[in-house]
Amino acid sequence: MKVAVIGTGSMGQNHVRLYSDIPECTLVGIADKDTEQLAKLKALYGGNIYTDYRELIEKEKPDAITIALPTKHHLQATMDCLEAGIHVMVEKPIAKTVEEAKQMIAKAKECGKVLQVGHIERFNPAITQLKERLAEGQLGKIFTIHSRRQSPYPGRITDVGVASDLATHELDMMRYIAQSDVKTMTAEVSKVMNTNNEDIVFGLLRFENNILGVLDVNWVTPTKIREISITGQNGMFTVDYLNQNLTFNSNYAAEQNENKSDWFKAKFGVAEGDFTRFRVEKREPLRVEIESFLECCRSNSIPLVTGEDGLESLTLALKIVACGTNCKCKR
Repeated sequence: MKVAVIGTGSMGQNHVRLYSDIPECTLVGIADKDTEQLAKLKALYGGNIYTDYRELIEKEKPDAITIALPTKHHLQATMDCLEAGIHVMVEKPIAKTVEEAKQMIAKAKECGKVLQVGHIERFNPAITQLKERLAEGQLGKIFTIHSRRQSPYPGRITDVGVASDLATHELDMMRYIAQSDVKTMTAEVSKVMNTNNEDIVFGLLRFENNILGVLDVNWVTPTKIREISITGQNGMFTVDYLNQNLTFNSNYAAEQNENKSDWFKAKFGVAEGDFTRFRVEKREPLRVEIESFLECCRSNSIPLVTGEDGLESLTLALKIVACGTNCKCKR
C-alpha cells in the first residue's frame, strides 16, 4: 500500500517515521512548505518530497495519507485527498468547526473512503486492557470518569485553544469508556497566556447513563500529566497514558459484600482495599493506530475512531468553550 504524509510538524514527523518502518506499506511522498525539514526527513526515511501536497497526490497517487497540518487546513486537504480516491487519517481535532467536520464526513461517505481521526489514546495498550476489564464487569457499575491532561504551553499551536487541542482527547475517551453521549455540562475556561484562545478548561459532564465526568485540562502546568480514573462499585481503575500503566484500587467493602445476604448487598459501602498494578504489553500507540488505519484501508472497514467520533469530540470541546462561566449547557 502506497502511503504519504501531509504536514511535518511534531506529529507529522512521527507518522513519516512509522510509515517508513511498517512493512505493509511504502512511504512514497511527504509534503510541507518547510524545504529544510523535508530534506531532513527524506534523508532519514526516504520518499519523494513536495512543497505542494496537490502535486504529491497527482504524481504519487497514494492509497492512504495522513494529514497533520494546522487544524485550519484540515478541511481543504481532506476534501482534496478524498476526491482523489485516497483513504485519510486526519490528526485531531478533525476540523476547525462543526460544519467543516460534517463536510469531511459527507465527502468520505460519498467517495466510499476511510476517514479516521487521530484520537491516539484509544490505541494505548493500557486503555485497551482497561476496556477489556470493564467489559468483563470487573468494576461493576461506573460512577465517575476523571480526566487530567495537562502540559506546558506549546508555542507551535496558534490556531486553536486547549479545548480543541487537548480536551478533545479526553472527551473522546470519556465517551469511549462511558459508552454514552453527554446529557448536560458545566464549564469554566480561562486565558492566562496572553493569547486569543483558552488555555485552562474545567468541565463537569453528565452522560445519558448518569455517569459523571470531570475534565481538567490546561496548557499551564510545567510538566506533562496524562491520566484518567474510572470509579465504580468495586473500586477505581487509573491509567497513566504516558507510562502505559494500569492500576486498580479495590473497594474492600464491595468484596466483603459478596458473602452477605441480599439485604446487606443492597447497602452500598466503600472501604480501602488492595492496590494492583497490572502487566501491560507496551507498544507505541501511534504505531498501533497507523496499523489499524492501514488494515481498515485494505478492507474498507469502519475505523475505531470514525469521523463521527471526531465530530462529537469537537462539538463538545467547542460547546465547553462557549459554555464559559457558570452556564449549564444542554446537549
